[in-house]
Amino acid sequence: MDEQTIFRIYSMTKPIVSVATMTLVEDGLLAISDPVSKYIPEFANMTVIDETTGAITPAANEMTVQDLLTHESGLIYGIFDPQSELGKRYFQAGSLRTDITALTLAKNLAALPLRFEPGTKWNYSRSTDVLGAVIEVAAGKPLDALLNERIFEPLGMDETTFFVDSSKATRLAQPIHGDMADPTVVTPMLSGGGGLHSTTEDYVRFASMLLGGGEYNGVRILEANTLLAMQQKFIGEDVDRSAFFFGPRGDWGLGFHLQPIPGADNEGPFNFGWQDVGGTVFIVDPTNDFYMLYMAQVRGGPTGAPMDLTKAQAAVYKAMLN
Repeated sequence: MDEQTIFRIYSMTKPIVSVATMTLVEDGLLAISDPVSKYIPEFANMTVIDETTGAITPAANEMTVQDLLTHESGLIYGIFDPQSELGKRYFQAGSLRTDITALTLAKNLAALPLRFEPGTKWNYSRSTDVLGAVIEVAAGKPLDALLNERIFEPLGMDETTFFVDSSKATRLAQPIHGDMADPTVVTPMLSGGGGLHSTTEDYVRFASMLLGGGEYNGVRILEANTLLAMQQKFIGEDVDRSAFFFGPRGDWGLGFHLQPIPGADNEGPFNFGWQDVGGTVFIVDPTNDFYMLYMAQVRGGPTGAPMDLTKAQAAVYKAMLN
């Protein structure tokens, strides 16, 4: 492995799509308060299921773009609870298919009931896949073209793509427990929730832009105030936080998880970032002016990584702050 090794970054795709979304907000192409149905009409008139009784009732709240950014949409992932009735229906709707587009998947999911009223609870879900479809519609172009135009080309992230050219296959990091798909096979699915591949060098550029308040090497991707807004808590205090990446001490912004700095009190200060099922993790700490990027390739995410990432992060902070 070296800085040119290509990693499946899975859910570390999500922050990139969230940043792209906010560039569209800045350009007036959408608002976070917009109902999802404005872009995908099938999301009008959603229903909510009571998974204890099976009763299905009309949703009282409209799902919004903000709900997708914060994972308060009422959607689920399906793969994390495949034995539940709703999880089975997600599978039947094509949640794991790659031969359909993200927009088709979003429309299929819109036909299913939600787990809860949008905006009332948090659940890690297919929200960012739906968000990817929303911004395709809002921008009038495919997600890969949109990300290239607004993030990858300006930052020089030339190795970050949904699919890997076969000539680069030998550079792919190999998961210890295998992979679900061949990254060199091009499919219709451009997954905003987990479809990208990238290198350490490329993701450093993205993290550096975030640390730089939305700017990297003189190129501005986001206005500083927009990025600052993304780092604020957007989850109500009454929302159960036990399933957050870092438990009840964590929090959630617009497309980023928020984690208390080790040694700080429960209210922060916070760093922000993401982690994924393949073992890659990044955090950005504007207060102390640094970012940390950890790239591994092992199914099972950080808990399956060859080192304790909690201890690694604590060691980084100890070295930086002492």
